[in-house]
Amino acid sequence: MAMTRMKVLAWVAGVALVQGCAETRAAKSRGETRSEARMTKRVSGPFDVKLLPMAPDAEAARSVLGRMRIDKRFHGALEATSEGQMLATRSPDKGSGGYVALEHVTGTLDGRQGSFILQHSGTMDRGAYSLSVTVVPDSGAGALTGLAGSMKIIIDDKGNHSYDFEYTLADAP
Repeated sequence: MAMTRMKVLAWVAGVALVQGCAETRAAKSRGETRSEARMTKRVSGPFDVKLLPMAPDAEAARSVLGRMRIDKRFHGALEATSEGQMLATRSPDKGSGGYVALEHVTGTLDGRQGSFILQHSGTMDRGAYSLSVTVVPDSGAGALTGLAGSMKIIIDDKGNHSYDFEYTLADAP
């Protein structure tokens, strides 16, 4: 019963996303745009991350997909914590793979308290990486309502993690 309800909710969310994309394309074709006073800002700093393996759900037990819990602590102009989940796979030779993840970030960004969701999409093609980390539109809450942007994740040769976050925020101070 619970699994059926989850499937229905996932289906409804998927349909809403597809419809929303179609409506956005239609609005753009009519020349409609969002108009808000926005200023682009960039912040950077280190972060700590813990990736913890999670058991696969019952239907995915035979899958080649792995699940991980993400726990992060951002430092600097983004002083925040995040919790999320990652779904990943890789080829048998470990030279290729991919992952998707969502993480809920809560804290302060340039002194503004709130939260937002980051969406990750990463691919490794025979050792060559590509990664996109973006703020889910309209996910900002509190003083971060209206937040948009993208984040680069940097890992140095010693394994230290840092972020470079370019963002816009309506009426940013």
